[in-house]
Amino acid sequence: MKTGTSSSLVSPEPSLIRHSRPSSPDGAHGQDWVPYLSLLAATLLCLMPFSGRAFSTDDPLFIWTAQHIVQHPLDPYGFRVNWNKTEAPMSDVTQNPPLTSYYIAGAAKFVGWSERALHLAFLFPAIALVLGIYRLAKRFTRSPVSAAIAILLTPALIISACSVMCDPMMLALWIWAAILWFEGLDSEKSIYLAASALLITASALTKYFGAALVPLLFAYTFARRRRLCSWAWYLLLPVVVLIGYEFLTARVYGHGLLTTAMHFSQNRRLWTHASKGARTLVTLSYLGGSALPALLLAPFLWSRKQIALATLASGVAAIFVMRGLVRLGLTAGSPQAFAARNEHWPIISIQLVLFIAGGISVLALAISDYRRERDPDSLFLLLWVVGSFWFTAYLNWTVNVRSVLPMIPAVGILLARRLEKSNDNSTRRFKPSVAFALVVCGVASLWLARADTESANTVRTAASLVHEKTAGNDNVAFLGHSGFQFYMQSFGARPYDWTHPQTRPGDYLAIPYSKVWPEDVTSQFRGTRENIELPMHGYASTTSSELGAGFYHSYWSILPYTFGPVPSDKYAIIRLAQ
Repeated sequence: MKTGTSSSLVSPEPSLIRHSRPSSPDGAHGQDWVPYLSLLAATLLCLMPFSGRAFSTDDPLFIWTAQHIVQHPLDPYGFRVNWNKTEAPMSDVTQNPPLTSYYIAGAAKFVGWSERALHLAFLFPAIALVLGIYRLAKRFTRSPVSAAIAILLTPALIISACSVMCDPMMLALWIWAAILWFEGLDSEKSIYLAASALLITASALTKYFGAALVPLLFAYTFARRRRLCSWAWYLLLPVVVLIGYEFLTARVYGHGLLTTAMHFSQNRRLWTHASKGARTLVTLSYLGGSALPALLLAPFLWSRKQIALATLASGVAAIFVMRGLVRLGLTAGSPQAFAARNEHWPIISIQLVLFIAGGISVLALAISDYRRERDPDSLFLLLWVVGSFWFTAYLNWTVNVRSVLPMIPAVGILLARRLEKSNDNSTRRFKPSVAFALVVCGVASLWLARADTESANTVRTAASLVHEKTAGNDNVAFLGHSGFQFYMQSFGARPYDWTHPQTRPGDYLAIPYSKVWPEDVTSQFRGTRENIELPMHGYASTTSSELGAGFYHSYWSILPYTFGPVPSDKYAIIRLAQ
């Protein structure tokens, strides 16, 4: 690390040595490639089995945008889509910037548009993310491989990386931007700071949350330098680009897309009417389930007394949630939701207690690390975790794992730092026990990824069955969106428009339904009915209203996922009568 001659753009730091990167146990520089290759292999081993899964959740929005970009590269959202019950401009529907869709369009030019081709293309951002976490963790801990493995084996990362959505790509750009910023400060090379600013900009244009790295790096650097100087100018580049993006999209689409996303989140938060206490507890549940290693490694992180207190607190919190003593909102707190959850209350309540305890463990890790170290590095990790938690709980339109994902790398680094302290006074069984806990976490995460894949594939199967049963009829409509909409439209069916219905007697209408959400509206349509029921075999679920699980949103959910018997997927085909 250079501490001598100062750059003309970066002021020297008198206390730089105090904040330098911990020495790594990786050995000589000639063997630096070994951890990278090992993590590359581990990432491929975890994700390759799911490369043929069906598109699901918000995947179609990114794919349709990419397909439009191929024809109109400067107008990514210049088309209409029926996603929320009626047709609307895509610029009103999507709440994400277009960089991921540009990546899909570029990849599809070489590999095609099939599920496997695009999932394989998204292995590159996932690999960049895991390798970047290792490199970033080398700054904070002597066990960077442990940090990277702990993060890779979380349900949040493995399941998110099985999609073609923007979250892993945004986080990969975020991580490498932080790496370049730190290395730019250490080496006093302005080119690194400029490259970091470009990656922050790219991260923000992949998902708006990427812009949160600007205040995070500003707070870290100010705490480290203790004064403003030329480094601050680099952090203005993402801000300027986002302002330009806002004015450009306002000119093209009639409204700025960044402010539209902010208004969408605010309006949805107001609509759900959930109390801050409820959102805090549900976010703790999502955090604990998403960062599963923090729960499984708790015996190595905390004393028995601390674990007992956290378990007691999470038990009380779970009672408040399960009994409706906190205002959960219009859907999660509805009588139908409570009735469905009460059918499975033992499974749900046990997992809720554990997940809230895991969330408490994560926040306690960040706070205790800062109280112990009180340096810019520990401040950076604390603000990273607390800021992401605050956004998920109080600013985002819903609590979901996609908004928890950005803090997962910080959790892995905090776990590695904490385990270092415990390892100094440990027995010979310490490392094997930690390794076993990580293996259990990996097995659980892969199990959940398989269940999520089964759910996505079941929707594709349902669309195919509907097509077979209505073959020869060109007038087929359907309700619902996500993967069901994608595959139904690929078979030539059209989404039902609630504002301007265009169905006639004799047309077919396909409807997915369950006990709580999507709402069972089949009784609103008269005609002959054929039911389709597809059993789920995974004994785990990331999306089950009956079990209170919602990995992708918490409309009716209090858990990010659940283990237990999963109800079948149900669909109805109605031949409309007069």
